[in-house]
Amino acid sequence: MTARTGGRRLSVERLTVLYDAQCSLCVHLRQWLMKQRQLVPLDLVPAGSVEAHRRFPGLDHSGTLEEITVIGDGGQVYRGTSAWIVCLWALAEHRPRAHWLTTPAGRPFARATVLAAAKYRSLTAAPCRADGDGACAVPDPESGTQPSRIPSGPW
Repeated sequence: MTARTGGRRLSVERLTVLYDAQCSLCVHLRQWLMKQRQLVPLDLVPAGSVEAHRRFPGLDHSGTLEEITVIGDGGQVYRGTSAWIVCLWALAEHRPRAHWLTTPAGRPFARATVLAAAKYRSLTAAPCRADGDGACAVPDPESGTQPSRIPSGPW
């Protein structure tokens, strides 16, 4: 895949997927992505985590907490439906489907799938206000034990 940036084309050789570590569906999809044969390597990082902030200091991290965000190694940013499509594009078994999902016939199907996942997520998300500060704990990818804190909000 290539993306146009400022009139030049950038090849995508690695993608970082920022996902909601508090969402059971998102965690399930993360595990599914990790098991797939990847044509383009995927790094899966919890949205709003210390690692996400370290990797992408200039990114609007509050936006990544509202919808799936995928960042290409050349600085390309994909959100929502486009993010899901680029994840499928990175997978050997699903690249043809990803190409179809970008067509006028496939795009509405992709959008409907993302909206259905968002609705499921909103119905199954655990509340994050247990300690009263309005934040959710996200596992620190470095240690896996020390949680960083991210603000709760509508997904």
